[in-house]
Amino acid sequence: MTAQSETHFEHGAGDGGDTRGGSAGGAAPPRFADSEDELLLAALLDGMDAALCAFDADGVVTHWNREAERILGWTRQEAVGRRGLAGWAVRAADAEDVQGRLTAAMAAPGRRVHEFALVRKDGGRVLVRVQCSGVRGADGRPTGVYCAFGEVRTQIDLERSIALSEALFEGASWGVVLVDADLRPAVANLHAARALRVGRTAMLGRPLGELVGEGVEELESALQHVLAEGPPPAPAELWVTLRPPAGGREDGREDGPAGDARRCWRSGFLRLVSPMAEETPVPLGVAWFFTDVTDARRAEQEAARFRFRGNQIHRAARAAAECEDPMEAAAVHLDFALAGFADHALLDLAAAGSPVRLVRTAEAPAPGTTTGVPVPYARDHPALQAYERCGPVRTSVGGAAVQGWARARRWPEGTVHGLCVVLRSRGRTLGVLTFLRGASRRAFDRSDAVYAEGVADRVAAAVDLARALSRD
Repeated sequence: MTAQSETHFEHGAGDGGDTRGGSAGGAAPPRFADSEDELLLAALLDGMDAALCAFDADGVVTHWNREAERILGWTRQEAVGRRGLAGWAVRAADAEDVQGRLTAAMAAPGRRVHEFALVRKDGGRVLVRVQCSGVRGADGRPTGVYCAFGEVRTQIDLERSIALSEALFEGASWGVVLVDADLRPAVANLHAARALRVGRTAMLGRPLGELVGEGVEELESALQHVLAEGPPPAPAELWVTLRPPAGGREDGREDGPAGDARRCWRSGFLRLVSPMAEETPVPLGVAWFFTDVTDARRAEQEAARFRFRGNQIHRAARAAAECEDPMEAAAVHLDFALAGFADHALLDLAAAGSPVRLVRTAEAPAPGTTTGVPVPYARDHPALQAYERCGPVRTSVGGAAVQGWARARRWPEGTVHGLCVVLRSRGRTLGVLTFLRGASRRAFDRSDAVYAEGVADRVAAAVDLARALSRD
């Protein structure tokens, strides 16, 4: 740097004299009048997060900002005007190497990065990472060099943060989505895009309601809570249904589960605020981390359901053993089977004759009395289909067809799911057991049919016993 630029900086920075404390570089150059440019330059240098010092072509320190003062303890008055760093900011043993690097950066094009130890004013040493770049005059000749430096520890922390961010958005096994204050995805990693079944860029800026169907209210509520109050103390598990992709994927990948399949996402949230903000920071958005735990949760639910049903069968068997009337024992099995499984159970026994006729014998919850009159089922009724096939029959209805569907099948109003299983004992079909569910329950699946057949076996044994006793 020229002597003129040096005095401009010093005067703009507000130094109050023409001497340089601790200087080894001779008398101070003349001072110039204040200007807005000089004040602006001083403010910019002192406001930098990085420490900065500059040297002229003779190696004399011309600039020294507040961050350099904070790291090393040497004030601007003590630093500016010294020739080189030897003997005060660098140990004598390292001075030649450091000076050589600075001189090389002055003559070389571009930027050079070095690491070396500097000496603080209190005698301690600090390892710094320095970026050096030469300064050239109007004629293209080197006039000095400037150095921006920071503690290596701080640089490593910054690099680790950057590396962590890049790793999360490239190779993380969790989905990561940065959601802005308007609850729209701003950045997403590949894992999240796959989980949401959209392209990585196609999801950005779109409302979450366009990506998630059922469960979007809970997700948005969690994000709003994090923006307002901070992250919850523990991860949350959200059940969601994805919306089917419109027009296929832009990346050509195949779709995942069906659009109506519910998924369970174990989610964690972090509120993002600017590190540059002071006092009360305004949230920039939310970092949403999630992983799919659907299979594990469904396995847990299935295991809990299996244990509960096993306990119900055991309790029903103990209660039925105390019944003197086998038909009463059959009704006990129906009552215990309903808990957590269905809304209604119908026991229809086959009457003698052909074609087969099914007689309503018991219901649960019990209506009070049963007429013993054959039920006028249509020929394609699920109960008759189960009787003829000698196997379970499942049926459901949805949409506009719900109206009158249950009434046409002689089932209680509000029924939308039915499961019919046959009663078999000693090689004979004795009747049909029907379980019914309303709209608030899911449709019967294969595991439900297996459980219903287990109940039907016990009911069939009780019915067969009652008929045997009536013949005696």
